[in-house]
Amino acid sequence: MQQRNDPAHVVGIDYGTLSGRAVVVRVDDGAELGSAVHPYRHGVMDTNLAATGAPLPPDWALQVPADYIEVLQHAVPAAIRAAGIDPASVIGVGTDFTACTMVPVTKDGTPLNELHGLQDRPHAYVKLWRHHAAQAQADRINELAGQRNVSWLPRYGGLISSEWEFAKGLQLLEEDPELYERMDHWVEAADWIVWQLTGNYVRNACSAGYKGILQDGAYPDRDFLAALNPDFSGFVSGKLEHPVGSLGSAAGTLSEQAAAWTGLPGGIPVAVGNVDAHVCAPAAGVAGPGRMVAIMGTSTCHVMNAEILRDVPGMCGVVDGGIVEGLYGYEAGQSGVGDIFGWFTAHFVPAELTREADDRGMSVHELLTEQAAGQEVGAHGLLALDWQSGNRSVLVDHELSGLLVGLTLATRPHEVYRALLEATAFGTRTIVEAFTSSGIPVTEFVAAGGLVRNRFLMQIYADVLGMPISVIGSDQGPALGSAIHAAVAAGAYPHVRDAAAAMGRVHRNEFLPDPERSQAYNALYAEYTALHDYFGRGGNDVMRKLKAIRRSARLVREVSA
Repeated sequence: MQQRNDPAHVVGIDYGTLSGRAVVVRVDDGAELGSAVHPYRHGVMDTNLAATGAPLPPDWALQVPADYIEVLQHAVPAAIRAAGIDPASVIGVGTDFTACTMVPVTKDGTPLNELHGLQDRPHAYVKLWRHHAAQAQADRINELAGQRNVSWLPRYGGLISSEWEFAKGLQLLEEDPELYERMDHWVEAADWIVWQLTGNYVRNACSAGYKGILQDGAYPDRDFLAALNPDFSGFVSGKLEHPVGSLGSAAGTLSEQAAAWTGLPGGIPVAVGNVDAHVCAPAAGVAGPGRMVAIMGTSTCHVMNAEILRDVPGMCGVVDGGIVEGLYGYEAGQSGVGDIFGWFTAHFVPAELTREADDRGMSVHELLTEQAAGQEVGAHGLLALDWQSGNRSVLVDHELSGLLVGLTLATRPHEVYRALLEATAFGTRTIVEAFTSSGIPVTEFVAAGGLVRNRFLMQIYADVLGMPISVIGSDQGPALGSAIHAAVAAGAYPHVRDAAAAMGRVHRNEFLPDPERSQAYNALYAEYTALHDYFGRGGNDVMRKLKAIRRSARLVREVSA
């Protein structure tokens, strides 16, 4: 590490689903000195378009890119004030973003929704990671890739997700071809925000590899794209392809405009963008092989490094250097976790429980957790599938939906809540077993993200997995990880591995499995697997049929209106 006389600091900025967070970190030891959160003014548009109030179709999820700029203007200065440091001591900035979150822009980076007359066009806005309305396009990509036996498909577990760049781009072309033509660049939000900070557009290696089907230096070729749609043949060369920057390198320096937004010194290095989940691995001090980091929030992303290349069914991808240079980075995930718990408490908890929680100074989540913790494993007689937002891994199918089996007139809300907690743990075990059976053994499980604060949930995961769970030593893992990359981009450390060793931290074996509970969960997991395979692998296509019926019914209503 370079020698300095005065403490140096870096700023990490984490763009989540609902808000952006900035944290000020000391370079020498990773101490987090101050942070601030700024919620997105427009939130997530998944039912109506904010500009007009017009209803959105099912499975849409949009955002307003101007909300991301407000994070720079509000959260960063507030974090600097909270840290009580001189802004001149900040030597670098790093960012991370949800993915795959896509922004359609003009040549100078202006989002299409900011152009005159386009505010009422849904396709002009950001397509958030959980925009799942491109499943039909993803199905066609997968069918064609399978027919042609393309070399890149196994790198993604055999299936391309509707969440990713190509499916969403093809949906834009086919549903609003005029906007597609007006769009000059189809940009990951992770790269768009760095573009706004520096004035330079650089694609990050993480998003390009995991979400953009960039493998061995090449994207899917023009012939493949033309077979999907003749007008899609130039998608890569005309809309997507751009120079790719390695993780931990500098994309450029902070522009004077961005310096005015943030209150930071102009000219300091800004790290190449990154994905929120992947930056958590260095934040937990994880830069070597075999340790899976699960970033648990509204969704869960599972990332790990390995020295070898293997095909893992249903993984989101494997990318050389996708997490740290010199190792293969693997990714898998669950599309809904915290979102599922929030959905249940928002819509299915009776008023008397809400009042009880308020009277006791608790959240509804805390009250349901307390009640659920008093039961023995299996005492509720319930089993759920955690697919309310579809299945990312290992089935890669967002036409799937949630399921709850075992309801009786005696079933109570806290019992359903516990079954949903358990379902997400079963989903994670399915992913862990897929990696291990494919020759990528998980030797340690590290939890990060907001859900780690629920100790009962973490104990369920330890019991279901049958292995100890370590916990990241930071409440702000992605922001800390971005700060670590900022320190490397600024030259304070030669490699992300070195910065992770000095600045990252983890609490080892925080939760240990109970043998009796683990054995009881094994029986429930066997039934979960049976349901998982029956509804997810072709035994019964009712979930897809119900979604098709739903879309048809809503279309009839919209036409009638």
